[in-house]
Amino acid sequence: KSYIQGAVETAIAAGYRHIDTAYSYNNELDIGKALRSKMEQGIIRRQDMFIVSKLWCTHHASEDIPVCLKKSLNDLQLDYLDLYLVHFPVGLKKMGDELFPKKDGKMLTSDKDYIDVWRGMEALQVSGKVKSIGVSNFNILQLERLLALCRVPPAVNQVELHPYLVQTEMIEFCKSKNIALVAYSPFGSPARPPELIREDTDPYKLLEDPVVADIAKKHRRSSAQVLLRYHVQQGIAVIPKSDKSHHILENTKIFDFSLAEEDMTALRGLDRGWKNQVSSILPLCMKLPEE
Repeated sequence: KSYIQGAVETAIAAGYRHIDTAYSYNNELDIGKALRSKMEQGIIRRQDMFIVSKLWCTHHASEDIPVCLKKSLNDLQLDYLDLYLVHFPVGLKKMGDELFPKKDGKMLTSDKDYIDVWRGMEALQVSGKVKSIGVSNFNILQLERLLALCRVPPAVNQVELHPYLVQTEMIEFCKSKNIALVAYSPFGSPARPPELIREDTDPYKLLEDPVVADIAKKHRRSSAQVLLRYHVQQGIAVIPKSDKSHHILENTKIFDFSLAEEDMTALRGLDRGWKNQVSSILPLCMKLPEE
């Protein structure tokens, strides 16, 4: 049994019902095994779970969109997804199975417009293979353009959110448009690879920030629990990642305490517009046409 399958089984046993994955994570086979195992044990039924996956950037052509979904469904051993997201608003050229096709060290982008991609997503929802559709890593301009041209508005925008990246405008915009926000990297991705650590703009690991630590001490909680509660209290869904069973369990224990308004203000005061996920794709997303 892989550590991913073990972690998902532990999470389900601890009460988790929302599992977030993606074509590009290369873990859907193991998640599928975990879901199957827990269903066979009678711990869960399919309708108890909320399973999310994402369309990868190399599959933005209309004929490739259902292919990407089919692969995810097959690997997950499911008939449908509860939510399917466009992973990024930028397309990449399709070159075999490469996730990040490059030539001379440069990422090969495709000219697929995310509006056309969205038409394919709308068709998937009509087919019943996905219950809801949404986006990920879209900025406000991209959301506005999508809302103006779509038939079905996105149910969700999944973005990086934490006290170093508060994104107040995004939160207010999504609320005003009835788009649910899902926060990834709520701890600032402490396990990220060393090449993504930028000392000058990254003075602390968020989990070790003294402001967070003080609030945690006051409430007799862990820093991780405070950071999760920060989102939940704002009505934002949050998807922490852990493969350690004690952390998986600890992360569930955030519904029996509240942060005071002064705590929330102190956490928001840490904002430095700091993005950990400066993946090679995000800069491309910023250069997209919005008109």
